[in-house]
Order: sequence, then structure tokens, then C-alpha cells
Amino acid sequence: MKSILIIGMGRFGRSLADKLLELGNDIMIVDKREEIINELAPRFTNALIGDATNLGVLKSLGVNNFDVCFVAIGENFQSSLEVTSQLKDLGAKYVVSKASTSLQAKFLSRCGADEVTYPERDMAEKLAMRFNADNIFDYVEISSEFGIFEIAVPKSWVGSTVSATKARQAHNINIIATKKNGVIKMLTGADYVFSADEHLVLIGRADDVFRITNR
Repeated sequence: MKSILIIGMGRFGRSLADKLLELGNDIMIVDKREEIINELAPRFTNALIGDATNLGVLKSLGVNNFDVCFVAIGENFQSSLEVTSQLKDLGAKYVVSKASTSLQAKFLSRCGADEVTYPERDMAEKLAMRFNADNIFDYVEISSEFGIFEIAVPKSWVGSTVSATKARQAHNINIIATKKNGVIKMLTGADYVFSADEHLVLIGRADDVFRITNR
């Protein structure tokens, strides 16, 4: 369990807080809008109404005691810069700040952000990957070249073993698991036979994956 501070309860901040709470972490939320905090307070025992650009508000939080501090302010980039900088000045261990553009990310990094996240861009990239080709159900970027993809089993592979598909040699992809009814199972041998009612989880370049899914 980690102790986490989230400043800014917009859509991203709320979703982040909900998921981290679900995973068993100790969450503190902060927003200057009273109605938002009042709405969320029944779920989050540690909730504060306050303007985080006010240094006194941040000091009262003891930010150096949190494992991670998220700056999820979306409506005012100047405020995001100020809060990011003040968090680091107050000794925050690790600050993750939300950006919408690469220029914002550059300024946030200069102000001390240990990491910058692009939720809108990341979601747009995932949607683009899903709808650029048939039968892609999920995507996670690993690098500028490689990603992890969840795809339907190509029709020509149904009833074939892992080795028979020659996935690595002929298609430049590595199949690492199968997924059926929401359950992921790691592949343990080359003699596994694929069925039509499961998905594949694989690592590869987008172009190579598109060639398989669009065949």
C-alpha cells in the first residue's frame, strides 16, 4: 500500500483516485471546489477543500510524507506549474504532473515534475490503434516502436499450435499469453493450440500487428 496525494478532482483526477483506492492505497484528495469534495468525501476519508496554489495549504498537507503526489489540475496550466514547483520545494518524494501538450510537459519538467503524464494523448493513441485495424481490443505502448497488443486469434491460426504459426520467424511478433472470458494465461509451450473464442496478447511493432489483424 502506498500513500498518495492527488490534487485536482477533474475527470482524470477522479478516475485516478478511484482506481488507486480500489487497489488498496491510502489516498488524500484536494480540490478548491467545495461541491466536488463534498460529493467525493463519502468515498475518501482524507479529503480537503483548498487552493493548492496557496503555499500554506500545501504545507498543511505534509507533502513529504506521501509516496507519490499527482498534480491533476486540468483547467489552469499556470496553477499546475505553481503546484508542481511548490511540491518539490516542500520535499515531495515523487511528483507526477498532468500535461496536454509536449510544450506543457517541458515546462512541468523544468518546474520539478519527476514524471509527466498525457492522459488525453494516451487515450487517443489507444483508440487510434484499436480502430486502425480490425480485431484489436487493447494496446499499451512500450516504446516508440513496440507495443503490447490484445487481438483476436487470426482465422488462419484457429486450430494451429504456437509453433505452426511461426509468429516470431514469419511475422516478427512474440505471443506471450492468451485471454479468454477476461482471464489471462501465460503461454507455457509451443504446442498450445489456439481456439476461435480467445484473444492473443503479444508484443510487436504496430505495422507487423496490423498485417496480421487485417489479413
